[in-house]
Amino acid sequence: MASLQDQLGKLVYSTEKGRLCPGCGEELSACICDELADKERIAGLDGIVRIRRETSGRKGKGVITISGVPLAEKELKALLKKLKQRCGTGGALKDGILEIQGDHRDTIKQVLEAEGFKVKLAGG
Repeated sequence: MASLQDQLGKLVYSTEKGRLCPGCGEELSACICDELADKERIAGLDGIVRIRRETSGRKGKGVITISGVPLAEKELKALLKKLKQRCGTGGALKDGILEIQGDHRDTIKQVLEAEGFKVKLAGG
């Protein structure tokens, strides 16, 4: 016979709370999984924001990738929005790495240094 904890660990809906997160078991609106993932990602960083230009896998189109930013995902989205507006171009957030279309390394470096980050231009 399974223990009560085993039965509750598989619970995905509760009449008290509604839908539950399968990862942490909390109510979906109060889920802490993203916060834990952010803390783990930030703990593994060295404090240097790296800006690099990439073209591989993008049919020759250049993008700038910004990695190592020690911010939570919500704050990364706000920073991405600010950078896209400043550069006047599109971009995306993928697995904690910001991508900005085009070659705007100098502009991005100035903005990030003004925000107080230690920035390094990496790659070519």
